[in-house]
Amino acid sequence: MTIVWEEITKNHMLHIEKVLELYDMAFLKDIREPHHIFYNALDKAEQNLPNRFRFLVGLMEGKLVSFATGHYLAEVNCGFIVYLGTDQHERGKGLGSQALGIIEEYLNQDALLAGNDSIRAFVLETEKLEWANSEEEREACLKRDNFYRKNGYKAYKGIEYMQPPLNGGNEGIPLKLNIKKRHQTNFSRDEVQRLIYAMYDQKYHLVNEIPTMVLNDCLKGMSILKAINI
Repeated sequence: MTIVWEEITKNHMLHIEKVLELYDMAFLKDIREPHHIFYNALDKAEQNLPNRFRFLVGLMEGKLVSFATGHYLAEVNCGFIVYLGTDQHERGKGLGSQALGIIEEYLNQDALLAGNDSIRAFVLETEKLEWANSEEEREACLKRDNFYRKNGYKAYKGIEYMQPPLNGGNEGIPLKLNIKKRHQTNFSRDEVQRLIYAMYDQKYHLVNEIPTMVLNDCLKGMSILKAINI
């Protein structure tokens, strides 16, 4: 099975409509972001270097079967993987691991472009098992946890992580923060707080345009006292 990977950019939008259809099918409505967020990220990708946004699609015999998005956070030299999705009819063929590997590779290249020898770590958010509303959701959550654990990610337990509200409201969403370290790098609590701040600043503030008051309340709830500025 040969997958051809292409990158969606502001100047190459050929697959954008199809990938957003796949995105809508791959993620439940209450955890999906509005489509304009992807366009915002593409618009701002080249305006804030060396931070970058990557939007990759996987094609098999011309059919779109997978996608991955992520942000390179230059301030902390880490990659924030936001979405990873596959066509439901093509699951079980290793597409997820392949998509994860390719987005990690692109983000590591961003670290090199920023003048580093290598990226320091990758981070991503996942749902907590206790928030599952059905046995089906519980099984899906366990499957995701097993998938990311097999691919080197470990849940960070030193902070009760909160994702900002994606679709309005003022309350953060309790999620797990999963980190994949490179070269046995150790992270202190202060360094993880800096990582979360960078995620908030470059993704949720710059791209999602969530009100700074909401973001700062979520940061304070995690004992991160540095404030996002307007």
